[in-house]
Amino acid sequence: MTISHLHSVAPAAEPIDAARAEGAARELLLALGADLTDESLRETPRRMAEAYAELLTPRPFSATTFPNDEGYDELVVARDIRFHSLCEHHLLPFHGVAHVGYLPGERIVGLSKLGRVVDLYARRLQVQERLTTQVARWLCDTLEPRGVGVVIQAEHLCMSLRGVQKPGARTITSALHGVVRDDPRTRQEFLALTGGHT
Repeated sequence: MTISHLHSVAPAAEPIDAARAEGAARELLLALGADLTDESLRETPRRMAEAYAELLTPRPFSATTFPNDEGYDELVVARDIRFHSLCEHHLLPFHGVAHVGYLPGERIVGLSKLGRVVDLYARRLQVQERLTTQVARWLCDTLEPRGVGVVIQAEHLCMSLRGVQKPGARTITSALHGVVRDDPRTRQEFLALTGGHT
């Protein structure tokens, strides 16, 4: 098998202004009544800015694809890809697992890239529905496979820590394309391999 396609995948977001983020964190903490003269809180604005910068900075990677020389025509599924992201409505984390699969066409992708693409889209202000469709769309655009399936299960801290306060509740979203959506047997196989969700 020879490598013939390298797709460079870079962050799409604007660069982070660390000094401005630290200043904004300082103002927020003061507005919330924090005493920033206290030794244990003095560096919190900087730490907050650095933490959010880390959580919101996707790691670029090259999506190495290979010709499907062997004509593999069954599902390729990576299960239980752990991820974390930030809810764009409350800036609270949501975390869970992604199950990502595709039915190859003329090209296949290095398996580690299935995990990397989940992280690429998770490391930004997000909603789970968009994250699910972005991962699926990346696979469709990069590989032009016969079918794609993505199922994401996550717990949202904005639901478990505040508001309705339902710890342990999980949200499940899916995006199915091509044969994985349209062919009942392939769809059932994908859902069985990913734990029967959706």
